[in-house]
Amino acid sequence: MIGRRIDRAALTEGAYRFCLGLGKKVVLADNIGGVADAAFAVPSGQLDTLHAWIGIVCYSLQIYFDFSGYPDMAIGLGRLLGFHFPENFDQPYRSRNITEFWRRWHMTLSRWFRDYLYIPLGGNRHGVPRTTANLWIVFFLCGLWHGAGLTFIAWGLYHGLLLSIERVFGAGLGWRPRGVAGIGLTFLLVTIGWVFFRAPDLMAAVHYLVAMFFLNAEAVTLPVATYVTPDVQAYLAAALIFAFVPFERLGRLRFDRPVTLAGQLSLSGASLAYSSLMLAANSFNPFIYFRF
Repeated sequence: MIGRRIDRAALTEGAYRFCLGLGKKVVLADNIGGVADAAFAVPSGQLDTLHAWIGIVCYSLQIYFDFSGYPDMAIGLGRLLGFHFPENFDQPYRSRNITEFWRRWHMTLSRWFRDYLYIPLGGNRHGVPRTTANLWIVFFLCGLWHGAGLTFIAWGLYHGLLLSIERVFGAGLGWRPRGVAGIGLTFLLVTIGWVFFRAPDLMAAVHYLVAMFFLNAEAVTLPVATYVTPDVQAYLAAALIFAFVPFERLGRLRFDRPVTLAGQLSLSGASLAYSSLMLAANSFNPFIYFRF
């Protein structure tokens, strides 16, 4: 086929991306996801603030590595066959504001909504009020795209609100979150929004948010070690490192250089071996994205 080129560099890059995606899913997402599942399984009114925050932070990392691991594997398999698929994630938790987050998170979906809905509605060409309305429409439909439930609609409208606030502050005051403080604030706001995405219904989401921000005298306070065992702590630390340390340059390395080739093969082999052990030891856990 014209345009397809398969050489040693392509094969190495493809194997590396596939093993990277597999490791994201099996090693990181699945292991820290159990903490989130345990936190959201606590009955309403019994969840304490500390474990509520631990649970939702773990879910934030779980959904990122689960979602991004899936396209990484697809991109890797494509490269092995000579195809070039578009990137879908670009370390979104390193975003300095919500606008940047949506340029880095699920980029193919974001571009589709931008090109076929936001721009045809008028985009940002007709002043702040019209831009705000367009953002709300787009993210209302983005929520519906993920599921016909009130939790997904609330999640979409929440992001529409955040983007609208950024537009108002940017247009009126020329201010937008930046730097390390912006990264921290953006991660905090996105993490809060994931409560709606993860909760089984809207009332459960409200109860979870209450547990996050208001101390509950009736909550059953459990030792952190009950949820976050030493092995989970190691996976959580690795997840935080891979989510926030700027690894973008790894994706631009030249795979035809002998030193880089050896390093990537070693990393790919280690990721594949450890992921295979995890798959053999644990039960099958499908991708979160298969729900949508």
